[in-house]
Amino acid sequence: MTSFGEMREGEIALGFDPAERARAGVTFIGRIRSEWQPGTAPRNLTQARADGHGARIELDPAYAPGLAGLEEGRAIWVLYWMDRGRRDLIVQAPRHTPDPRGVFALRSPVRPNPVAMAAVWITSLDAGRGIIGIDAIDAFDGTPVIDIKPWMGGIDVPPER
Repeated sequence: MTSFGEMREGEIALGFDPAERARAGVTFIGRIRSEWQPGTAPRNLTQARADGHGARIELDPAYAPGLAGLEEGRAIWVLYWMDRGRRDLIVQAPRHTPDPRGVFALRSPVRPNPVAMAAVWITSLDAGRGIIGIDAIDAFDGTPVIDIKPWMGGIDVPPER
């Protein structure tokens, strides 16, 4: 057992809290507003879309000018900080796989740096107020946003081998 609670068979926890080794600063530019709370959130973005609940990003007003050039109907990457996830597991035993896997082979919110990313569609945009409506998200209400980037097909799809 760790300070975070019970562990599943095959899981391995780090012997330290990664937050105590932080060497860089991150500025939160806004917050995600969704219907999700711990215990009610979908497991991933596909399930969030199936639930049909949109969400929005509310930027700190200082960052609203950074939305210039975005438009409704465009796909964007949202990078967000899963601030309520544990950070100490390096090997996890997810229920959807037969064997434990390293954290870097999973999209789990449990990771040393709880950074998540989601490719979403802009459904509405109020650039003056810094509010972006998005089609779906699997993040809890109030989750901090780290960055927003435009999705670009020529860059964001790996080339064929």
